[in-house]
Amino acid sequence: MKNLIVIVGSLIIAFGFNCFLVPHGILSSGISGIAILIGLITPFDIGLLNLVLNLPLLVLGYFKLGKKITISTMICVISLSAFLYIIPAQSITDNILLSTIFGGIIGGLGVGIILKYSGTSGGLDIIAIIISRTSNMSVGLLLTGMNGVIVLISGAVFNWEIALYTLLSIYLSGKMVDTLYTNHEKLTMQIVTTKGDLIRKDLVNSIYRGVTITEGYGGFTQEKKQILMMVVTRYETMQIKQIVRNHDEKAFINIFETVEVDGNFARN
Repeated sequence: MKNLIVIVGSLIIAFGFNCFLVPHGILSSGISGIAILIGLITPFDIGLLNLVLNLPLLVLGYFKLGKKITISTMICVISLSAFLYIIPAQSITDNILLSTIFGGIIGGLGVGIILKYSGTSGGLDIIAIIISRTSNMSVGLLLTGMNGVIVLISGAVFNWEIALYTLLSIYLSGKMVDTLYTNHEKLTMQIVTTKGDLIRKDLVNSIYRGVTITEGYGGFTQEKKQILMMVVTRYETMQIKQIVRNHDEKAFINIFETVEVDGNFARN
């Protein structure tokens, strides 16, 4: 099922590229943007270039991100390259601003879907995820920053107006990625319960996170309670709430955003 979603995401990316960006000479983000650039100034096919340029980064992804995510990435790279080859590069609209906006959003939608389901679209996605796991920077922000060099190349090869359109496309793509891919967001969960030990055991066995427990008591009932605190990613909150409710239907759960984590926090 996940591999099918990765293929669908690749189709969305290719549609955004060939139906909005490529016909106007606007580059996308990452390795695919470099492939578009080379394809526009040489007779080489963009899909084939995308495949060849991604091969070294797939090797890096295998050692840094693991076998599972690398397989998903290979599926994406191969399917994206095929779709870029199959879908004709014909613009849906002659308005370059509309093409920039929709090309960036649609491309970012495809990348975000792929990232959300444990894959990458290859290229700079791999580097961005590796850096994100060792910092507090979001994947979308990292992609936007690293793609600045593509904007400079676009301006030097074509003209600075096209470079600005490329910058807008990359920015919108990055925002869309961050909208869908929220694994970098950290949340703090406070759980007030009378079944603290049972919940703690279940959390330790099910969630790869540290748990801090303090003692407290109810302000009205004076009943003794345990307060469990965890820093988690957004995707883990539903599983944690289910574990808590399995043991204590009356537990009080407080969830709030964490601005920064400094210390031992697993990002895998």
